[in-house]
Amino acid sequence: MVNVALARVGGVLALFLTGNNFSVSSGIGFLAVFGVSIQTGVLLVTYINQLRARGSSIRDAVIEGSILRLRPIMMTALVATFGLLPAAFSHEIGSDSQRPLAIVIVGGLITDLVMGFFLLPTLYLWFARPDDKLGEDGTGD
Repeated sequence: MVNVALARVGGVLALFLTGNNFSVSSGIGFLAVFGVSIQTGVLLVTYINQLRARGSSIRDAVIEGSILRLRPIMMTALVATFGLLPAAFSHEIGSDSQRPLAIVIVGGLITDLVMGFFLLPTLYLWFARPDDKLGEDGTGD
């Protein structure tokens, strides 16, 4: 859920910096960003939990999990970001409905990517306990 909050901040900040108002298309952009940011958090935390279930310490699991999951998560966010940059900067006919959606997604994903890899592992270190119940697959079931 931390990633969703970060994505929200990035989307609102991107709308503010570009001078766009909140609209239906930007609302749909927020929904898309929330889905990707939840995926990012789940990928990272699940992998860290899997490493802990295999016997790694909390600190080692967070470091190794963050390093090994950086590339797939970064590729997911950057593909969407680079794909939507032309729509975010377009001022041609018909771009009025697409631009807010693209701006929110680009701003939200960049913020989620940058802050998610600094804040999420740190919060995991703070709140994880050695006696947490983790399943064999790291899901907690």
